[in-house]
Amino acid sequence: MRKFLIKRLLLCVLILFLVSIIIYAIMRSLPTSYVERVARERSALPGAKSFTEILSQLQAVYHLDSDVIPGYFGWLGEIIKGDFGDSWVYNVPVVQKFKEVIWDSFWLSFVSLLLELVIAIPLGILAARRQYSRTDYAVTVFALIGISLPSFFFATLLKLIFAIKLNWVDPVGKVGRFYDQLSDIGKFWDVVQHFILPVATLTIVSIGFLMRYTRTNMLEVLNSDYIRTARAKGLPEKTVINKHAFRNTLIPIITIVGGTLPGLFSGALITEQLFAIPGIGYTAYNAMVQGDIPFSMFYLLFLAVLTLVGTLMADILYAVVDPRVRVN
Repeated sequence: MRKFLIKRLLLCVLILFLVSIIIYAIMRSLPTSYVERVARERSALPGAKSFTEILSQLQAVYHLDSDVIPGYFGWLGEIIKGDFGDSWVYNVPVVQKFKEVIWDSFWLSFVSLLLELVIAIPLGILAARRQYSRTDYAVTVFALIGISLPSFFFATLLKLIFAIKLNWVDPVGKVGRFYDQLSDIGKFWDVVQHFILPVATLTIVSIGFLMRYTRTNMLEVLNSDYIRTARAKGLPEKTVINKHAFRNTLIPIITIVGGTLPGLFSGALITEQLFAIPGIGYTAYNAMVQGDIPFSMFYLLFLAVLTLVGTLMADILYAVVDPRVRVN
């Protein structure tokens, strides 16, 4: 197991190194010089330095005054020390802005994941137990609707019904207009109210896959020989399902869910943008469309790290469940 983990960790470091080269090369190859645009904006401010001086300073700070390879290793040395530079849009260090917005995205994704697990797994098991019944067809249709609906369409539909027609919640934003006048409990419920529609959107559009996956695995387990043996011994159906079938169904589901846990920190770019929730997805989108190179490079590298962590967690869970993975 130790050799398996060491191999996987070294492979992750190598992949992250290659991904960082690609990210840096893409940013250096952009047809438009965002550094010149920022230098032009800053030089236009009252009492500012000349355009040439500011441009030289920015190019030196971001290692753009040298060739690609020396520039890359200069940038790599800075990020290893945790210095990703200052955001050009938000005018604060990139890491500081990340710390300010990450928890909104985390709680949004965390609550959605909990609801997804609570709804999808029981419905998937119920559909498998009653295969080809009306319940099975209803769950299948519900799952396919969730898989088929794009998040922007479903978010717009929810806003139209609950925010515009019924006027139950605000259509956008993290807090309401009178947030500062509320008590601590009132502020908490105000934020909860504004998170209802984004959480519902993320839950519905992601629930279908897990529901179908649970149903498929449960059907496979229910058709196994040991389940037929348990039934032949006269065990109650409740014991067969809960004690023997359910545990074995959970093994591949836990592996899938474990691999998605790092995604709790990546943000929901489209949903956060549609509901104006100031999470990491919303912040990164605004940074990218306005040419904030330091924040964009940080976010892309952050997504690469999350992807590798998710893959590593899935590999470890596979190795724990199936020893043949470690052997091979």
